[in-house]
Amino acid sequence: MNLPRVRPFLMFEGRAEEAMRSYVSLFRDGEVLELTRYGADEGGPEGTIKMARFRIAGQEVMCIDSPAKHAFTFTPATSLFVDCESMEQFDARYEALLEGGQALMPRDDYGFSQLFGWVQDRFGVSWQINLP
Repeated sequence: MNLPRVRPFLMFEGRAEEAMRSYVSLFRDGEVLELTRYGADEGGPEGTIKMARFRIAGQEVMCIDSPAKHAFTFTPATSLFVDCESMEQFDARYEALLEGGQALMPRDDYGFSQLFGWVQDRFGVSWQINLP
């Protein structure tokens, strides 16, 4: 393990695997790197994600299903920024992430790139999708 490194860490309450698999499907290099589940009597609901690591667009991300209930969730103040290589790639990612979520900044030309959109996906994670 090469230290130090910085990785985004996403905390869900029961939907980590669904979110992770959705994200991995959107990127050519998307891959689940490690997945550990809670077993019986381990503090979290059996079968949920105790810890997982996955890669999207060269970035390693960690996620869990927190067994503790929290008074907070994801906020758009922190987002994942994705540069796309083509209009087709932009459209596919934007539409997939928007499904069941909401547009925070609808896809448009805001003057700083060809096309940009900011969405909060159905899991609550915010994504800035950009076509430079």
